[in-house]
Amino acid sequence: MSTSASVLFDAPGPRARIKHRLIAVLFGVVLIGAIIIVLRILGDNGQLTASKWEPFTEQDMWTTYLLPGLWGTLLAAGISIVLALALGAVLGIGRLSVHRPVRWISGAIVELFRAIPVLILMIFAYQAFAHYGIFPSGQLALAAVVVGLTLYNGSVMAEILRAGILSLPRGQNEAAVSLGLRKSQSMRIVLLPQAVTVMLPALVSQMVIALKDSALGYQIGYIELVRSGQQAGSSYRNFFAALVVVGVIMIIINFALTSLATWIEKRLRTRGAGKGRPGQLETGLPDIDADMIDGVPGIDEIGPMGGAARRI
Repeated sequence: MSTSASVLFDAPGPRARIKHRLIAVLFGVVLIGAIIIVLRILGDNGQLTASKWEPFTEQDMWTTYLLPGLWGTLLAAGISIVLALALGAVLGIGRLSVHRPVRWISGAIVELFRAIPVLILMIFAYQAFAHYGIFPSGQLALAAVVVGLTLYNGSVMAEILRAGILSLPRGQNEAAVSLGLRKSQSMRIVLLPQAVTVMLPALVSQMVIALKDSALGYQIGYIELVRSGQQAGSSYRNFFAALVVVGVIMIIINFALTSLATWIEKRLRTRGAGKGRPGQLETGLPDIDADMIDGVPGIDEIGPMGGAARRI
C-alpha cells in the first residue's frame, strides 16, 4: 500500500482490499463462463466451423463485397469530415462574433441540426435531391449521406470549437489586442492555434462518430461496409462471421484514426518547446560571459539569467 493517502477517496483497508479482490475474481469467473456459453451456442449452430470462415480467404469475397463497402465508408466519412470541419469552423467562429445577427443565425443553425437525427437528415436530403434532380441517380445516396453527416457533425464541431476557444485564458485575446491585431487576426494567429490542442481529442471522437454513422446510409441504399458485410453473409450464409470481420475492420480504422490524432496532438504540444539544458530557462537572450564585461564601467558582476548587474 502506498504511504501517500489519496485526496479523492479513502484508502481501502485490509478487509476492503480482500472484498475488492473477491469481487474482481467473481466478475472474471462470470465473464469467462458467459464467453464459454456463447461459444458453445455458436458451435452447436455451426457458426465456428472452418467452412463459415473460409470465404474470407478467397479473393472474390473481398473484391466483390468488403473492399467496395470499405471504400464507400471511407469516401463518405472522409468527405463529410472535411466539410464538417469547415462548417464547424464557420459556425463556431460565427457564434463568437461581436455582431449579434451573426451570433443568432449561427446559433440557430447549430441548434437546429444538432437536434435532428442523422438518419432523418439523410432521408430528407435523398428525397430532396431525387425530387429536384440535383445529383445524378448514381450519386444520390452518396450525396445524401455526406450532407446528413456534414450538417450534424459540423454543428457539433462548432460547439467543440467554441468551447475550445472560450477555455483559453482571456489574457491571450487581450495580449493580441494590445499588439494591434484585428479580431480576425487574433482569432487566426493567436486563439485558433492554441485551441486546436485543447479540442483535438473531442474532434477526433466526433470524427469516429461520423465514420460509424456512415453505416446509416444503408437505409437509403448506399453501399458501405456494413451493408456489404450483410450482403456477403447472405451470399455465403455466414452472417455471424461476416459481421465479426466487419467489426474488426471498423475497430482497426477507428484505432488508426485515434492513433493518428494522438500523434498529431503530441506534435502540436511539443512544437516550439525549448531544447536547452535541463533546468535552464530559455530566455531568447545570448549568454553573457564574465570576460565579455570585464572592464566595462558601471558593471560589477553577472546578474541572474546571464544578465549583467550594474552598480547603483
